[in-house]
Amino acid sequence: MATQMQMAREGKITEEMKQVAADEKLLPEEIRAKVAKGVVAIPCNINHRGLQPRGVGEGLRVKVNANIGTSSTYPDVAPELEKLKEAVKCGADAVMDLSTGNNIDQSRKEIIAHSPVMVGTVPLYQATVRAIKAHGAVVEMTEEDILETIERQAKDGADFMTLHCGVTLTAVERMRKQGRIMDIVSRGGSFIAGWMLHNERENPLYEHFDAILDICEKYDVTLSLGDGMRPGCTADATDRGQLTELITLGELVDRAWRRGVQVMVEGPGHVPYDQIAANMKLEKRLCRNAPFYVLGPLVTDIAPGYDHITAAIGGTLAAVSGADFLCYVTPAEHLALPTIEDVHTGVITSRIAAHAADMVRGVPGAVEWDRKMAEARKILDWEEQLKLSIDPELARKKRGARNKAGEEACSMCGDYCAVKIISKYFDKPQCPCED
Repeated sequence: MATQMQMAREGKITEEMKQVAADEKLLPEEIRAKVAKGVVAIPCNINHRGLQPRGVGEGLRVKVNANIGTSSTYPDVAPELEKLKEAVKCGADAVMDLSTGNNIDQSRKEIIAHSPVMVGTVPLYQATVRAIKAHGAVVEMTEEDILETIERQAKDGADFMTLHCGVTLTAVERMRKQGRIMDIVSRGGSFIAGWMLHNERENPLYEHFDAILDICEKYDVTLSLGDGMRPGCTADATDRGQLTELITLGELVDRAWRRGVQVMVEGPGHVPYDQIAANMKLEKRLCRNAPFYVLGPLVTDIAPGYDHITAAIGGTLAAVSGADFLCYVTPAEHLALPTIEDVHTGVITSRIAAHAADMVRGVPGAVEWDRKMAEARKILDWEEQLKLSIDPELARKKRGARNKAGEEACSMCGDYCAVKIISKYFDKPQCPCED
């Protein structure tokens, strides 16, 4: 079974490419050419039934991911399936199953079975949980444990996998020599760095990269090269550890593409606003314009409870500057496992950031959506405004709660509605003498 990239290079237009082209209002041949080049990825595991494929990358609509999954504190998968349903309803293009609770296999299988959107996983989480149960410590995890877990998740239908292949001994040492406030905040990054330092050995994900490519090629899993060295606070952004990892990831992109394996690259993290554009340009340059998947970036560290906003501020600039895929951040970030309400808020907020960037990126239909809203507002067509809203249910609820039924203007302006007043003069027929 050939991968999407391999088929694209053979000149074949797959059904998935046709669906992405229709979704993006582009020609199928345009999508094929981008997939062949590697600047667009279509994560679609051959075992994920019922998937509605999405493209991620150059010239396409900026996509949004929602993180869900069980934890040791909340191990029940049922609430996570409800979060999946809410994320899809709100317009998420992907979900990541980050489960670390009991029955990780069951959680993943159920999420994939119920998900019409692409599903990502982080195999190192499950490998770590299994190692602790089997050997008593993360540092006792074996290379076989890791590769077996990657194969298991690929076989179950994971469309893309975050693998922290760039956390090398060199990157860790450079980070330590320069110094950081937050050290390593990536869960996967911390697991593998701890293993490396304890065992005084190189990262097995890096050393066994060819074996990982064998698995990805077999199931057409898109490799999402994880940013295990991402900054956990704005003071740590764009340091030697982060950039050393990024250089390694660029080299791994080349190796994956030579095998015909699709790749995305993951990025920071917490980044001051004035460094975001430079970070995007560095990734695109070093990774040959591979699709870039970013968490936020969060532009300040002081807003727990409002980090969906700090991430949206950074996400818009990141996407304008080249990022292709935004991982949502919810109001619960840094505080707790997100609720269904947090998922809703996180997805909608990230979609707003993505759409604001789409308008600048020239994505077909993006500017037209805003224009239609403006036209509806001009004539006070409330029903059309509600339909065009990115969150119609919330807009309708607020409109109904603070306005009298049938009221033409809104209760903010009432009788002094600027749109209503000016329309009396701008829209009336001109006197012939004014011609």
